[in-house]
Amino acid sequence: MILAIDVGTTTFKGALVSPQGEIVVLEKYSLKIEGGIEIDPLEWEKALASLMAALPHKGAIEAIVVSGNGPTIVPLLNEARAEGGLITTHSAKARLWLDRRASQEAQEVSTLMGSYIDASFFLPKVLYLKREDPLLYEQTQYFLPCSDYINYLFTNAVGATLHAEDGAKWYWTQDAIEQVALEREKFPPLIKSGELVGGVSKLAAQTFGLKEGLPLFSGGPDFIATILGAGVTRPSMVCNRSGTSEGVNLCTAAPIYDKRLLTYKHPVEPYYNLSGVISTSGKAINWAKELLLGEEGKLENFYKLITPNRGEELIFLPYLSGERAPIWNPDAKGVLFGLTLESSRNRVARAVVEGVCLALRDVLEVMGESGGEAAVIRVTGGPSESSLLNQMKADVTGVKVEVPTTHEAELVGLAIIGNTALGRFSSLTEGAQEMVRVGESYLPNEKMKATYDHLFKRYRSLYSALKGQWGANNGSRN
Repeated sequence: MILAIDVGTTTFKGALVSPQGEIVVLEKYSLKIEGGIEIDPLEWEKALASLMAALPHKGAIEAIVVSGNGPTIVPLLNEARAEGGLITTHSAKARLWLDRRASQEAQEVSTLMGSYIDASFFLPKVLYLKREDPLLYEQTQYFLPCSDYINYLFTNAVGATLHAEDGAKWYWTQDAIEQVALEREKFPPLIKSGELVGGVSKLAAQTFGLKEGLPLFSGGPDFIATILGAGVTRPSMVCNRSGTSEGVNLCTAAPIYDKRLLTYKHPVEPYYNLSGVISTSGKAINWAKELLLGEEGKLENFYKLITPNRGEELIFLPYLSGERAPIWNPDAKGVLFGLTLESSRNRVARAVVEGVCLALRDVLEVMGESGGEAAVIRVTGGPSESSLLNQMKADVTGVKVEVPTTHEAELVGLAIIGNTALGRFSSLTEGAQEMVRVGESYLPNEKMKATYDHLFKRYRSLYSALKGQWGANNGSRN
């Protein structure tokens, strides 16, 4: 079996996955974010220790593969050591992908590299840290992505896992590091997903009850694992990774270049991945749930509030933490437009969920404008458990929605990477074919087409009308 671990924004997950794609054991742990943009690595270390203490069948583990949210970066200060049942480094707080403070640095890096680099990406964050906290910068041994930080705890080996061979510009290159006057030695070597990072160290083996030398293969960013775990291995298939944020990844036969999107090699050769990321989707729904039902309110009760759309034009822009694709505007703000005295909490709940779906359509429409056809959407993650949300995505986008039988697609994807690295499958494609199965599917309701076509036009025009009200629009591409 493969031990698959995913470091989410708010949830740390670990599972034992069989070669058939079945999750034999699944453990989840909540993570506490500080200030909405940072997290203490101790949160991950405690979750990892709890996971390893809870796991049975450790002798059956053949390999470990780890993925993580991103771009999140950890200033590694000290060497790993065992302490109180966990492995820790007592490093500085990690800067999450939600951290958009480096907007000025992003402009500088974009100019130097001749390519758009968002404020949430790695180099702008490190440059911002150097300027705002030079002592911490000097003390940092390495800057690691969060999944590679977990790899380090297991193996004592440093590296940064690329999401694609042609994706280095979104991480760092030697020329870029030198141009922004940072120290090359603080950035670990870039490695490929599926590459052997190293064996489990003696320290980790003794602390966690594992076999010393057990292979650990790089998993990298969570969306790569999710693409594979959703079985998105052919052109015109979309992986819609739902969670705190929303990843939209369209498999294409050739690269498609559009400044509003990202394009790079797909994990399955010879294809490419056309990508857009929505900053706050599940986070927006959870925000609305707490607003309407309180912190103790349950999501299933929130969804029960939602009534059918009867033609009302209550529109929600889910830009609660700026927005990435397709507008790339860190200054964008959330908007609830069209409130009247008749705007009940039922209508507000519906508008928020529709807004998340309209954001998904916005990305898909841009893909279509660029020549990328979406024939089917495979949805994954916690929100994919809601049949209401799945049907609404189909209705709003006009595209068929399918749900894999295993909602934890990133964990299945990590197992595909691990089994392929071990030689059990000849390719990632074969692994996906063997390990991924589809359950429910949702067809668009044609009766809702005119309603959502109209709402979408209003959604887009609303952002165009308001974007000039949000500061200088640093980083905005529209």
